[in-house]
Amino acid sequence: MARIVMKFGGTSMAGIERIRAVARRVKREVDAGNQVAVVVSAMAGDTDRLVNFCREASSLYDPREYDVVVSSGEQVTSGLLAIALQAAGVKARSWMGWQLPIQTSDAHASARIEEIDVAALNASLAAGEVAVIPGFQGLADGGRVTTLGRGGSDTSAVAAAAAMKADRCDIYTDVDGVYTTDPRIVPRARKLKQVTYEEMLELASVGAKVLQTRSVGLAMKENVRVQVLSSFTGDDAPMADTLPGTMIVGEEEIDAMERQLITGIAHDKNEAKITLTNVSDTPGSVAAIFAPLAAASINVDMIIQNIAHQTADHKAATDVTFTVPAVDLARSIQALNEAKDAIGFDELVHDTRVAKISVIGVGMKSHAGVASTMFTTLGARGINIQAISTSEIKVSVLIHEDETELAVRVLHTAYGLDADEAA
Repeated sequence: MARIVMKFGGTSMAGIERIRAVARRVKREVDAGNQVAVVVSAMAGDTDRLVNFCREASSLYDPREYDVVVSSGEQVTSGLLAIALQAAGVKARSWMGWQLPIQTSDAHASARIEEIDVAALNASLAAGEVAVIPGFQGLADGGRVTTLGRGGSDTSAVAAAAAMKADRCDIYTDVDGVYTTDPRIVPRARKLKQVTYEEMLELASVGAKVLQTRSVGLAMKENVRVQVLSSFTGDDAPMADTLPGTMIVGEEEIDAMERQLITGIAHDKNEAKITLTNVSDTPGSVAAIFAPLAAASINVDMIIQNIAHQTADHKAATDVTFTVPAVDLARSIQALNEAKDAIGFDELVHDTRVAKISVIGVGMKSHAGVASTMFTTLGARGINIQAISTSEIKVSVLIHEDETELAVRVLHTAYGLDADEAA
């Protein structure tokens, strides 16, 4: 008997018929003698609809009330799946995040899971029940409902698997695994059998939509084996432990002969570029920029500080450019303008028509020339690079959003990732 966490995304829960299909898939695991907990997302489109309601009510909405609104989508699907399971003859009950509870930080709209009390959950599983848990939500110390950020149901599932000491965490989604890039952009993209935690963490952080970044980081920290599978394989598909999905594993589990220099190309159009002009070129001036953003729980990615120049009044100054999530642009502008006197900038310029393109692979650790190939390939196609950032296994550039698909295609080919070349 295995203990399994099954997570189903919004497309898998989009309507009663699909919820019934999920119930049948869960029943197969129960009938095989496994203990099962299920984490569900809201129906496809529901969270966007709820978010838009909040934005229409106020562009500077209270994040605490935002969480109250957007967490309701998962409550609906968890209850409906429990009903569908009961109708199929499976003992099941739903658990709200506050009922377990799932304790989180109080950073509303981007809370982090701190602890899951699994006593009641273990008792439920021991009694032969399927526990249906709404993803994306938790409870702060003050008793307020919190949400984990978009894609947070993945993190809920991995956290539940870690707390329950599950044998594996199966993430069912609308794709059948992790690909070298988005197959909708590059039809010759290849599905990967295995990806390291580190590579998946970088892919998720720079735009790959298969798993949320924090879910991968948590899986790596807790050594949770994660499998990405398609939920649209039909009722007669093999059991999850034999399906050809993608396993997210430690680097030591991947055979050295199967490792490639580059694992994938990711893109992200959900970025906004901010430039502050004529910032004082003195110690502490850059800290003054990012302190208010950190206080507002806004993540900053690429950062560029230009060479200092002399202002009209003969003071040393510089321009500082950085990127933030596009959804946080309004709050970033507000936080920076409120701190304008402390920072001492002249003008704030922002641009949302940008995209981040990233090349990822653990092979970069031992091979030179990856960045050179990227810059040469983009330059040959006349694609201008606005910013650059790197890590040990990643090189990212910021370009105009209109050139996103061209950049992904030419880089995928340049690194030999096309299916016909790698076959």
